[in-house]
Amino acid sequence: MPIHTPTLPAAAIHYRIEAADLHAHLFRVTLTIDQPAVVQELSLPVWIAGSYLVREFSKNLQHLRARQGRRKVALVQLDKHRWRASCRAGAALVLDYEVYANDPSVRTACLNATRGFFNGASLCLQVHGQAEQPCSLEIVAPKIIANNTRWTCATGLFPFQIDENGFGSYLAANYDELVDCPVEMGTFWSARFTAAGVAHRLVVTGAAPSFDGQRLLTDTRTICETAIAFWHGKGKPPFQNYLFLLHASEDGYGGLEHRNSTALICARADLPRTGTTPTSEGYTTLLGLISHEYFHTWNVKRLRPAEFTRYDYARENYTELLWFFEGFTSYYDDLLLRRAGLIDDAAYLKLIGKTIQQVEQTPGRAVQTVAQASFDAWVKYYRVDENTPNATVSYYTKGALVALCLDLTLRRQGRASLDDVMRALWQRCAGGPMAESDLRAVLQTLAGRSLDTELDAWVHGTTELPVADLLAAHGIALEREAAPLAQRLGVRVTERTAVHITGVLRGGLAERAGMAADDEWLGIEVQGQGWRIRKLADIALYAGNAKQVTALVGRGDQLLRLPLELALPTAKPGKNTPPAPGCGVVCLRITDAAPATRWLAG
Repeated sequence: MPIHTPTLPAAAIHYRIEAADLHAHLFRVTLTIDQPAVVQELSLPVWIAGSYLVREFSKNLQHLRARQGRRKVALVQLDKHRWRASCRAGAALVLDYEVYANDPSVRTACLNATRGFFNGASLCLQVHGQAEQPCSLEIVAPKIIANNTRWTCATGLFPFQIDENGFGSYLAANYDELVDCPVEMGTFWSARFTAAGVAHRLVVTGAAPSFDGQRLLTDTRTICETAIAFWHGKGKPPFQNYLFLLHASEDGYGGLEHRNSTALICARADLPRTGTTPTSEGYTTLLGLISHEYFHTWNVKRLRPAEFTRYDYARENYTELLWFFEGFTSYYDDLLLRRAGLIDDAAYLKLIGKTIQQVEQTPGRAVQTVAQASFDAWVKYYRVDENTPNATVSYYTKGALVALCLDLTLRRQGRASLDDVMRALWQRCAGGPMAESDLRAVLQTLAGRSLDTELDAWVHGTTELPVADLLAAHGIALEREAAPLAQRLGVRVTERTAVHITGVLRGGLAERAGMAADDEWLGIEVQGQGWRIRKLADIALYAGNAKQVTALVGRGDQLLRLPLELALPTAKPGKNTPPAPGCGVVCLRITDAAPATRWLAG
């Protein structure tokens, strides 16, 4: 599936990737540089665009060697991910090495007896000084496959000379394009469709025999057509073709956006099944993921932070704008499902209520602004621990609520909507780098007034978002139902043979009692009688109407008796009083259909 028409100049850098050993999870890479520098530096990225964590891909690289003709070339390692070769002029430099690939996520590489997958950032050395040179990538089919099955290959790179199974040579305009087109190999289900006249392909690996491919294909096409119409009306998208790579596993979930493709993981049970018509909650989640990553094709891959004008693969690339690029995408992913008719109003409002609930159950929103959360993604978002919800806020969920608040604010004024803002930003920034000042300028133009006060409070401050008031102005009431016990206590647990506390939320009843992460909750005492508990539901069984019990907690080799209040918080949250853990489950209900429909239907 090409990105470009075949007008690329001849490639000067050649990568050859083969499955060296399926059972040892080893790819073999051969890199040929036609015209190396006399002192040629090479490096392997330390991160992959779209996933903001230094992952140290070089830890999986081994047996790196270099030669020119029959002459061995010495390699000097400069640091954790860079090497230097001293070369003779006029002779090609050839490097070969192996990469261990056993990460089933969408971010790195995986190779085993059933499938192969890789992102170029984790396999392909960057040739310093020649990053803008055209590259070729030869993908070699494995020689021996279990059960004598034949593998096929799929990637968004331009196919230069490939066989009927997709193996062979592909071209990339430069290194950025090379590492922005993941590759899937194996035995997979595949189908094609067009959206707005543009070719799309859907590849699914790991599906069960009950998989309803036609339904997924139809729904994915609907998502694509809705997104393209959102950005361009009846116009064409900024790509010539698009590829979805979806891997179904036992319980996986996630996605990573690329310029004309996306790599996705879902739980196998969440795929649609033949003979079933109701849309499961898991399938709705999968459609939301597809919508999210496809929306990223515009919002972060092209319209992107000014700091990402050129990626620096050697270090962290900081920006305070992930609340916009991830958060606003998180707002539109489900909203476009509603506008596409794939979910109804009730299902969409349930999803919005869940997002509100997630933010409310994050005491860290009073500690960290969503702009700070964006900047700190490199050290906090992907490094979750027991204190994460108390110290941080998600730029996905709070960013989505900021988008909701801006959209409803604009709509209440009657001059524009956030849809208009997104399209105006695309035009203003020519589908390229943008700064927060661009957003502020567009908002002022379309709203007829500055929205700086709102952005300063919602994005650069920790003021509670006026979600309830804005929803009410659009005919939707925010109500609360009784919260489950874990939420009322402000505790997160795992339940197997015992209740293991994994996190304690700031300000909750469990924290007031003195509970801590890694405690084992063994039992309770009620009116002088002790009871063993193995799940939280046992507490309601034994506590009855008691307002206070004594929690019996194991901490290391100590046994603690902690007085625990069971009464719910009585104070109602106000504009300056954040909801406390346990204040109730958020439910949204339409009270006035006309304004609600104008928003939900677009």
